Amino acid sequence: MVNKETIRDMYVTMKKIREFETKAMDLFAEGKIPGFVHLYIGEEAVAAGTCQQLRTDDYITSTHRGHGHIVAKGGELKYMMAELYGKATGYCKGKGGSMHIADATKGILGANGIVGAGHNIAVGAGLSAKYQGTDKVVVCFFGDASTNQGTFHESLNLASIWKLPVVFVCENNYYGISMSQARHQAIKDVADRAVAYGIPGIAIDGNDVFAVYEAVGEAVKRARSGMGPTLIECKTYRQRGHFEGDAANYKPEEEQREWLKKDPLPRIIAFMKENEVFTDEEIAKLDADIAAELTDAIKFAEDSPFPTLESSVEDIYSDIIEEVRSR
Repeated sequence: MVNKETIRDMYVTMKKIREFETKAMDLFAEGKIPGFVHLYIGEEAVAAGTCQQLRTDDYITSTHRGHGHIVAKGGELKYMMAELYGKATGYCKGKGGSMHIADATKGILGANGIVGAGHNIAVGAGLSAKYQGTDKVVVCFFGDASTNQGTFHESLNLASIWKLPVVFVCENNYYGISMSQARHQAIKDVADRAVAYGIPGIAIDGNDVFAVYEAVGEAVKRARSGMGPTLIECKTYRQRGHFEGDAANYKPEEEQREWLKKDPLPRIIAFMKENEVFTDEEIAKLDADIAAELTDAIKFAEDSPFPTLESSVEDIYSDIIEEVRSR
């Protein structure tokens, strides 16, 4: 049985992700957030249940739809929001934006705008952990369509051969941009691909935070004990388009309606109430604290300065820039 503190933590994480993403959606529509924004609304249970099983010194690799992963691994909302605004106080000093948030001090090795790029980064981190003799674990988040990339197969192969402590978490939201899984794969379960590499593969309800928590817990335990990687497919659904501005007309209305009934946030709220884990008043207090934190984060972002022109050549390296600096 999951204890009360863990349930609270997972709920707070899910709610915080939902509120952050909803506000990001509104701010983008108002023209306050530049660039592209890919929202995680509807998939919160995957990040929350997974990262609840990790330590601060464990690693994660993320994707272009990475805000939820960053929040779940302990990312601070004010630095995330500042990065979305393109401000100098953001996690990447305003230069990375929505798709490239990272914080190595929390084991967040970075969101990534390249589909499938996180697979190899995770294997590298896993090799580092094993080589140094630590018991650190790496979680690699990725989508269903990225499992068609060569990086996915290369990474599972190496992680399997070397028994690396990597947990591959596929967030199967059934779409690669606008193409449904049924059109880009001949298999129903991505987890079946684990068979080719001799590792465990499991498909679960990714909108059930408790199912995610349990499955990832077993995989993390396996990885820490030196038994190697696991592939976990979390079947979930993104409620928005691929990016903000995408009307998602390619999604059948009936499909949308059915998945909205499986929304992970109402499910954990219903569980907490039915099992008398928290009262309505206690949940309201948690929600109020999250709202206050988000309000502060937005103010922090809006009050922060933009990066200076001079900072454009800081924190990067190339022979040309070094030559210019030396003059």
